[in-house]
Amino acid sequence: MATALITGASSGLGAEYARQLAPAYDLILVARNEARMQSLAQSFSSGRKVKIIAADLTKAVDVERVELAVAEATDLQLLVNNAGLGTVGKFSVLDAVTEKNQVLLNVNALVALSHAALGNFSRNRPAQAALINVASVAGFQPTPFSAVYAASKAFVKTFSEGIAEEVRGDGVIVQCLCPGLTRTEFQERGHIDVSSLPDFAWMSAEEVVRISLANLSPGSGVVLVPGLLNQAMALASSAVPSALNARLMAGVMKSALNVRA
Repeated sequence: MATALITGASSGLGAEYARQLAPAYDLILVARNEARMQSLAQSFSSGRKVKIIAADLTKAVDVERVELAVAEATDLQLLVNNAGLGTVGKFSVLDAVTEKNQVLLNVNALVALSHAALGNFSRNRPAQAALINVASVAGFQPTPFSAVYAASKAFVKTFSEGIAEEVRGDGVIVQCLCPGLTRTEFQERGHIDVSSLPDFAWMSAEEVVRISLANLSPGSGVVLVPGLLNQAMALASSAVPSALNARLMAGVMKSALNVRA
């Protein structure tokens, strides 16, 4: 039976991936909040197997436990690297531990689990194999006042593009999902004030995941930006010099998110 492993599965996009994948996959859910994952698993009516791993992927010992689970899942066909952390504020005054944890979670854990999954696929040769790395439209440009988050997502984007080419002939699909503003608990956990952002700028987690899975097929391209507004933003960012992008994004962060310089 095909198995999908999802990180950050207790809420937001991770929980939505679990809901939409449950009819077709056995699931391995990974997050810190075991109770919420248990509740999510009980809501499924498909009868699929659900394994829960409570883990904090900013901790090396927990990353190693999940790496082992990825490596040993003989029926693994899909890994969704969704777990992520973001903050907003001036880098020099933000909490140093939290900023370093962003790199540990958004980059280090994602690289470790991607390596384990691709090794698994190489050994077990599943009929279908896919890796989804969740990045962000923030990764298309430098973003003052969210510098570490944007840089970490830029890494995820370029890393995904690189490994996608490496496995192009191996029958493995690599997708880098780059959503924009999505209604999840991400902003609340990062203490990000989004009260001034307009409703039209947002997408639902259900819509983002639906678009992701609908485009999880050979030939769909590696980088996927859901939503016309987000696509326009990504295109505009690629056409503007990096230094100007940084200046423009600083203004956006100050005005839209009430960030103080």
